Amino acid sequence: MRPLTIAASLALTTLLATAPARAQDEATPAPAANAASSVALQGDAAKGKMLTYTCQGCHGITGYKNAYPSYRVPRIGGQSAEYLANALHEYQKGTRQHPTMEAQAQSFSDQDIADIAAFLSSIK
Repeated sequence: MRPLTIAASLALTTLLATAPARAQDEATPAPAANAASSVALQGDAAKGKMLTYTCQGCHGITGYKNAYPSYRVPRIGGQSAEYLANALHEYQKGTRQHPTMEAQAQSFSDQDIADIAAFLSSIK
């Protein structure tokens, strides 16, 4: 199976696993729909650690060099939370392009991204 197919399958599985909870959240109207998006979310590093298990598949490789195809994978541990959150939001919008990262980012809520950024920025 091709690596991109595996990553896409993993992203789809993650998305489908969270779909019932998201559908319930979408059915309940939020009191202030976009108020949370204008305020910076506080990330929870413990939750972020749980959400980053799939990131290790590429970003956890020693030397940050991927074998399929061979390319350098950015070091994300220790980056600033703001940089990480911005990058994931850009992948969600499609303004930053990489098929696997776009699929991953689209499966995350804004709170998930804040949690991931909080955890990854805490790694030294």
